[in-house]
Amino acid sequence: MNERTDQQLLRDYLQNRSETAFAELVRRHVDFVYSAALRLVGNPQSAEDVTQAVFVALAQNAARLADHPVLSGWLHCTTRNLAANTIRANVRRTAREQEAAAMNELLAAGSNAPWESLAPHLDAALGELAEVDRDALLLRYFERKSAREMAQILGTSEEAAQKRVTRAVERVREFFSKRGVTIGAAGLVVAISANAIQAAPVGLAATISASAILAGTVVHTSTAIAATKVIAMTTAQKTLFGLVVAAAVTTPLLTHLHAESRLHEQESVLRRGAETLARLQTDNNRLSHPAAASDNSAATSRQSNQFSEVLKLRGEITGLQSAVQELANSKTNGPLSREEKLASLRQLYADRVQWLKDLFAANPSQAVPELKYLSEDKWREEVEYDHHNIDPDNAYLLSGTRGMAQIDFAESTLGPALRKFLKQNQGQFPTDLSQLEPYFATPVDAATLEDWTILPMTSLQPGLRVDGDWAITQKAPVNAAFDERFVMGARGAHIGSRSPDNWVLVNNP
Repeated sequence: MNERTDQQLLRDYLQNRSETAFAELVRRHVDFVYSAALRLVGNPQSAEDVTQAVFVALAQNAARLADHPVLSGWLHCTTRNLAANTIRANVRRTAREQEAAAMNELLAAGSNAPWESLAPHLDAALGELAEVDRDALLLRYFERKSAREMAQILGTSEEAAQKRVTRAVERVREFFSKRGVTIGAAGLVVAISANAIQAAPVGLAATISASAILAGTVVHTSTAIAATKVIAMTTAQKTLFGLVVAAAVTTPLLTHLHAESRLHEQESVLRRGAETLARLQTDNNRLSHPAAASDNSAATSRQSNQFSEVLKLRGEITGLQSAVQELANSKTNGPLSREEKLASLRQLYADRVQWLKDLFAANPSQAVPELKYLSEDKWREEVEYDHHNIDPDNAYLLSGTRGMAQIDFAESTLGPALRKFLKQNQGQFPTDLSQLEPYFATPVDAATLEDWTILPMTSLQPGLRVDGDWAITQKAPVNAAFDERFVMGARGAHIGSRSPDNWVLVNNP
């Protein structure tokens, strides 16, 4: 029996909720995803977390990926995006400087670059490739596909598929060469083939299958899933752990937050109760010892009314004392219910989102017009990891949010308008962005459109280019060291890595 393709497995999972089909997808790709994550984050535990997040994303986006020709390409992009959230920027920068120094020493000694020198930068090199080249390289050396299998998957001839692989290898080799790592194409292929895929920890596939299927089931029963986007084109620093998925796991953070909330609530109730008790007891004493009245008849009537009020107040005191005692004796560290976890997460993320919005408001030079179009779900994605410890200046977080807003705007607004324009104009690319305005589903303000420009594809750095002669891209970065350049052509799009070089235009003759 022929092995089912990734697309067949995804359709089986979508149509029949087949856990077996999804488990097979995880088994088939878990080593590939884990290896990429491990290279990126450099820590086995963090790599496991990223790997689980990638497959959660796959379950949530299965409907959009059922016809995707090369699933490994999407998985790699998603792994890079999610891994970036876990990388400690300063630590990683220091590590890369140390690795560069070590490579220079090795090169000075005349030795070939070992795998340890290639691994930390391999995924960045893959990210610089055009999608068609990266897909071909992944199929050949990561998934071990033959030329015939590659041709069938890519819908091209064996010769064309092999040419793509050769071109991709050469571009990766050039990437390393620019960074002082000299290695031949043959040596690079051998190093990748021998080392790029490492076995994931035993049991990780089973754990992922269970959690990702749960996530997919929950998401698909929600009306909000219709608006879920494929995250392959979202920025780094994004996590796909949604509120419902995270709420299904009892974490020390949630327990602590909820316990603290309960304690605050108890303290408040006890304080109010004590104040009320003091007031009621004062009234009780006053009413129990009324002043002598000169008129016996009036005094008797007042005493009768006062006696009734005393009984009522004493009843209130007894009830309040019981309520306060019950609350004081409650177990603040007891297990949290699913509803309590969900409520705690919602409040935590809502507070973080508001903090991030306030941060942009206090630093308007760091904002971009596209932020106004960003949905609340997208804002929440940006804060689902606490960046305070790994991004003390918030530069990474601000850049990631800007990038998410710009890329989401490009994918949801510019992209559909461009496709309509191309169809109406026999494939002719627009010469000015104002030509797209009649094709926008909703109006776009001039300030946002001013943020983008049309450039010749050849004016962009080679690693940014996609098929076509022209590109739509951002005019300029807010922070060139952190911001990602998004490039959209007539037949594809690409997100560049974080590098100031990507914002430098090539001088054309």
